Formats: sequence, structure tokens, C-alpha cells
Amino acid sequence: MTSQTISPRPAKPSATRAAIAAACACAVLLTGCESMNETQRGTATGAGIGAVGGAAISAATGGRAGTGAVVGGALGAIAGNIWSKRQEERRVALEQASQGTGVGVSRTADNQLKLNVPNDVSFDVNSASIKPQLRGVLDSFAASLRGDQSAQVTIIGHTDSSGSDAINNPLSLDRANSVRDYLTVRGVAASRVETAGRGSHQPVASNASESGRAQNRRVEIFLREPA
Repeated sequence: MTSQTISPRPAKPSATRAAIAAACACAVLLTGCESMNETQRGTATGAGIGAVGGAAISAATGGRAGTGAVVGGALGAIAGNIWSKRQEERRVALEQASQGTGVGVSRTADNQLKLNVPNDVSFDVNSASIKPQLRGVLDSFAASLRGDQSAQVTIIGHTDSSGSDAINNPLSLDRANSVRDYLTVRGVAASRVETAGRGSHQPVASNASESGRAQNRRVEIFLREPA
């Protein structure tokens, strides 16, 4: 009888090792979050959590841990927040309330409800006092949060590049805080609202033209329901 040599099957990585590897990748991913805005940071965090879970599941079931981490990350990127029936109803109601104001209402890639408020309907030049045109939209926004104890709000102020950081940075924060204060007077708990001022550092258009600068002067309001 001819002897036959059987090569040993490569050892499968343990679930623990796979999870540790994915956790390290997650840590590297989250280290870069300081340079991201709130929407990007939420997506990255969800992706990292999903990667850890995906790697552990894949290893435990005999699959390839790397593939599991990729799949888990893709799912986690949108699993950080949920888009509920209530969120969709809010979106529709706010679209109706903001018609003709120039306020944009949209759903982000990571399931946040976003209001993009241009400067010409929100604040006068070099002012943090809310214009009357915006009050109706904010009233509807505040009303949509009544009875909802889970939704979280983030308000971010932006300016164009005219002027120095010494002027733009505090002005952008003051505008975000003005929106927060308006909402809290109408029943939104201050503990549920985060504010930030980005000055001119996150433009959405070129500051070389007046139309571009007008787009950059804005306040963004994000509403999310954590999963």
C-alpha cells in the first residue's frame, strides 16, 4: 500500500484574535475622527463598531475574519442611527414648514435628519439674532420633538472666509447657540442639544465668488435617533 501524506489544515483564527484585530483597526479609524464633522464622525464610529462585531461573528462561524469585518463595518455605518416612521414624518412636516424659506431638509447617509439653513433667512451680517423667517421652521422642529425622549440634536454654525478666525469662529458658535436657546425655550431639553462653531473651516462651495460665500454662511441642524 502506498503511503499518503496528508497536509494539516491551516488553523482558523480564533474569535478572540479576530475581534482584537478588528478592534485595533477600529481604534485607528476613530483616531482620525477629530478632523471629521459630526455626520462623518457618526458614520466612522458605526463602521468601527460594525467591523468588530463582523470579525467576531465571522471567526466564530468559521468564515474569514477580514471579510466579516468589512461586511460588519458596512452595516455598522448606517446602524448607528435608525430612520423610523417618526423621522420620516418629521422630514415631511419640516419640508412643508420650510417651503419658500430656502431651508433644505434631507436625510443623510447615516440616517440623520438634516436642516441646512442659509444665512439670508437665519441671521443678518455679523449678527447672531435669529430672523423672523426662521422662527416658523424652528417652531415646527421643536414641536416634532415633543414626547420623544431619545432623539439627539446637533447644531453647527458656519461662516464664509471673509474676516479672520478671531471673528468667524465665535460668531459661528454664537449662531448655533442662538438656535439652541430658541429651541430650549420651546421645550427641547438643553441636555439633548450639542452646538459647535466651525467658522470658515468647512466650506461647501468656493469662497472666491459671492454665491459661494453665501452658501458657506449657514447653520446645519442634525437630528438623530440612536439605534
